[in-house]
Amino acid sequence: MAAPLAPVLWTVARVGAVAALAYYSGRKHRAAPKHVWREAAMDDAPEGVEITTQRNEGEANMHSAVRFKRTIRMPGGAGVEIDATALGRIRIRRN
Repeated sequence: MAAPLAPVLWTVARVGAVAALAYYSGRKHRAAPKHVWREAAMDDAPEGVEITTQRNEGEANMHSAVRFKRTIRMPGGAGVEIDATALGRIRIRRN
């Protein structure tokens, strides 16, 4: 009985392409120093979605913060913590 090689070859090609991309991108980028004030701003963001608005004379601001923080445990006991934060601002001024 012949083994179906086409599905296996496509899987090997996809995994190889992802591995090559990871190797290439990791080789090109150098580690940049952390900005302490950015890290503090992201650590201070509450978990979930927060949107605030401010209105002044001739100016309106909308600030938003989104934070997702979870710990995923593997059956062997090892775990991975995922902490994703996004900050945004829209400012509209009259000239």
